[in-house]
Amino acid sequence: MSKSTVQLITKANMPLVGLGTWKIAKESTASIVENAIKLGYRHLDCACDYGNEIEVGQGIKSAIAKGYVKREDLWVTSKLWNTFHAKEHVQMACEKTLKDLGLEYLDLYLIHFPIALKYVPIDERYPPEWDHLPGQGLVIDEKTTFRETWEAMEELVNIGLVKNIGVANYSCALLMDLHKYAKIPPSVLQIEYHPYLQRPQLIKFAKSKGMAITAFSSFGDISYQQIFDLSGVKPIIECDVVKQVATKHKCSPAQALLRFATQQDIIVIPKSSNEGRLKENLEHPSITLDEEDMKSLQSLECNKKFNDPGVFADYPIWD
Repeated sequence: MSKSTVQLITKANMPLVGLGTWKIAKESTASIVENAIKLGYRHLDCACDYGNEIEVGQGIKSAIAKGYVKREDLWVTSKLWNTFHAKEHVQMACEKTLKDLGLEYLDLYLIHFPIALKYVPIDERYPPEWDHLPGQGLVIDEKTTFRETWEAMEELVNIGLVKNIGVANYSCALLMDLHKYAKIPPSVLQIEYHPYLQRPQLIKFAKSKGMAITAFSSFGDISYQQIFDLSGVKPIIECDVVKQVATKHKCSPAQALLRFATQQDIIVIPKSSNEGRLKENLEHPSITLDEEDMKSLQSLECNKKFNDPGVFADYPIWD
């Protein structure tokens, strides 16, 4: 029987499969979240920056009201946006997310990017996104350190707003630095991960520190086709290798890609608005890839990162 959770350093059990909420349209978010919970999803991956946390909260509220779950059955993750890294803004940002989601606590709160940007008041623009002002570009917060932000994250745990804390889009070097001063070590590292971008050294180091790995963009290019010109990139889901593995196991290419991650205890958070695909994504751990399948998928490595601030925000992050 395949495992359904990954145990964190805090001994909490984080569901292996979650629903990603990035790019779900506001008008359909509540119904999709409610339906996903009805289908069996117990893990929701959210963020201030996705702009739909109010609607996610509406879906959660409805699912609880209809008796599909209790709050304690759900794992809800959210993320601290770049403009709220200063210690005086971290709790405020978390409380805004909690209010929008209609929750008293988060199961996991992540630093979304290791990039501190100039503060944008919530009542001026929310979510603030990357540009300080529309069309102006990003403005770096030159004073706030990673340590200051992390210590403010730790305080969220101490006061009970958050049960687990972690980071996203961090490099090995930043993780090394973080572990030198963290009183509460990070439980999770969320990174882009798929056969085109496998990051073995980063994952090995994070796991050596007791961190669980969450993969976003498990289908690679699909989420970015409307953002960047990817005409020179063969879609992962259309690769012959992926199709061959899927055919062998009588599953969809998407299921094969998800199993490539989860069979290595890497948590996945695929987004879908289609009920059939929601079911497929949730059921994929029933597939078992053999060594040949894994080596075939590993052969697709080409160090291709799609979610790169160096491209879309003119701010470099390296592994």
